Amino acid sequence: MADNAWIAVDAMGGDDGLAVMLAGVARARRQFEGMRFLLVGDEAQIADGLKTHPNLTAASEIVHAPEVVGSSEKPSQAIRRAKRTSMGIAIDLVKQGRAAAAVSSGNTGAMMAMAKLSLRMLPGIDRPALAAPLPTLGDNDVVMLDLGANTECDARNLVQFAVMGAAYARTILDLASPRVALLNIGSEDQKGTDEIREAAAQLRGDTHLPLTFSGFVEGNHIARGDVDVIVCDGFAGNIALKTAEGTARFVADLLKRAFRSSVRSKIGFLISRPATQLLRDHLDPNNHNGAVFLGLNGLVVKSHGGATELGVATAIGNAAKMVRADLTRRIAEDLRNFEAAA
Repeated sequence: MADNAWIAVDAMGGDDGLAVMLAGVARARRQFEGMRFLLVGDEAQIADGLKTHPNLTAASEIVHAPEVVGSSEKPSQAIRRAKRTSMGIAIDLVKQGRAAAAVSSGNTGAMMAMAKLSLRMLPGIDRPALAAPLPTLGDNDVVMLDLGANTECDARNLVQFAVMGAAYARTILDLASPRVALLNIGSEDQKGTDEIREAAAQLRGDTHLPLTFSGFVEGNHIARGDVDVIVCDGFAGNIALKTAEGTARFVADLLKRAFRSSVRSKIGFLISRPATQLLRDHLDPNNHNGAVFLGLNGLVVKSHGGATELGVATAIGNAAKMVRADLTRRIAEDLRNFEAAA
């Protein structure tokens, strides 16, 4: 990260509030040297919380915000209070150039509305897309977008998402030419809506982008690791994400129930504990936390509302990677190259 780069953190957002946010920031500070933070929220509370995290004091500044966006608050209401809330001020620090990225665990709808209004879209991008890494059986996570920002998308939107998703995957997954696929109801060329087939035709004909178009992927192959980026509209993406999260919790709870069912099962658990711990770590959303609103004139990262200290640190670490890679510039450049060759 550039020496003068700061990350603005909405210290008051999230289900568990200030304590978890500060613990996560402190953990990120220990893991990533050189990171500096603008901690946005109630000044007195943050100053008191920093007493238990002395490593943060020299690497952070407090930016006072008198109000907090509620978890169930409507975006229209939150926007009217943006200049007084910790979330709104954190995003505005990116607009001002004081911060290279903003991170919040607060209200997703309010965050998207504030970010879009404050930062605006990159030239050539019609809509922002919410992208996040998901665990797979492959060598790396898969980037999926859109995860809920746009319920309806045309072919142009899907192509833009593919360009942005590939740039994002090159940054956080360190891939030279990510494999990109469109989520569809089948792998055959004739399957899917007109919008999906048209987007596929455009991506299939491009040879100027650092990505490999892999056609269509079905929902049951999302976690196989066969591709690096999966593109879809926000309606399908959000359903797929929530289904994956629910399935992960189902598997974890089922294993707990099975291992507690008898003395023999408990003994089996002790023997298989290293393997079950590996499974738990792989499925833990805190190890994959940090969705980003791609397509904006600035970086805004959404941490899960229920993220632990580890999850908050993971989201901040992803933000740092995107800042170092100058992701916003990379997306704009890729899109210009794609449109020039069209």
